[in-house]
Amino acid sequence: MPIYDIQISPDEPVYVISVVSKLVDLPVWTLRQLDKQGVVCPERIGKKSRLYSLKDMKRLEYIHYLMEEKRVNIRGIKIILELEYKEE
Repeated sequence: MPIYDIQISPDEPVYVISVVSKLVDLPVWTLRQLDKQGVVCPERIGKKSRLYSLKDMKRLEYIHYLMEEKRVNIRGIKIILELEYKEE
């Protein structure tokens, strides 16, 4: 049985919303709200399908931390991320 060493770019959108939801432990409806609010905007394939990249998932892990540990709402998260982006 061959072993494949596949390299995926961190920017390549390959993960569907249901898989991302399980991996980052955020409900699908929360991911949709984050997209609607412009916090994490996955690439759209057609009208309904959202595809997330590894970079998106790293951001979502941080968002999960802010929501669960620090009790920050989506509006607050958007502000925090904007401020951090300006510092970089």
